[in-house]
Amino acid sequence: MITVYPYESLGHADHGWLDARHHFSFASYHNPKRTGFGNLLVINDDKVAAGKGFGTHPHDNMEIITYVREGAITHRDSMNNVGRTQAGDVQVMSAGTGVAHSEHNLEAVDTRLYQIWIEPNERNVPPRWEAKQFPKTPATDRLFVLASGMKEHAGQGAAFIHQDAAIYGGVMKAGTVITQPIKHQAYLLASKGRITIDGTLLTQGDGAEVTDAKQIAIHAETDAEVLVIDVPNIG
Repeated sequence: MITVYPYESLGHADHGWLDARHHFSFASYHNPKRTGFGNLLVINDDKVAAGKGFGTHPHDNMEIITYVREGAITHRDSMNNVGRTQAGDVQVMSAGTGVAHSEHNLEAVDTRLYQIWIEPNERNVPPRWEAKQFPKTPATDRLFVLASGMKEHAGQGAAFIHQDAAIYGGVMKAGTVITQPIKHQAYLLASKGRITIDGTLLTQGDGAEVTDAKQIAIHAETDAEVLVIDVPNIG
């Protein structure tokens, strides 16, 4: 089954320097019908103004994945990690026993990103951070594995997360069709352009839940960018 959540229906918070859309309940936005999707608890579609960002704040026992869509974000944390993640790349922070970090847009342009939180399958692990660069060439027969804790993805270069989950992504040229396998259940994000999934249309910014399916056909109606988050169903 496919359930689409249009961009206009998402939770919205405009802080001036941060314009955020929430796919699930987050901070001041609470929707009792939208509190997560299995182990996937947060997807924030954020636009961070040039020169602005999130000040130092703590996290624990959460897998926090950031996929940068436009611009770049600079990370600093209490483990002395510093890194700049740019469009098309991904960073992962396993908060584990606890870590404090900041995220700032030090660029001259606004930065667009997805912030994704996945509940880990192991608590109180040592905190860690890593960033990965991925091919910018269009996906043709499969999406790239950006982050994963699935055993079948070991050695494929994906950023590691503490969960039997995976995040796939890539840009697709208009007319491309990709068959995406699903291990558990999937949440799709139409980052750019227009796509159909098994004939159901998503436009830029939309999200969709996919349940009770072992695979889906993703068709790029225009040049597009798509993310697929495959997570266990804890319900």
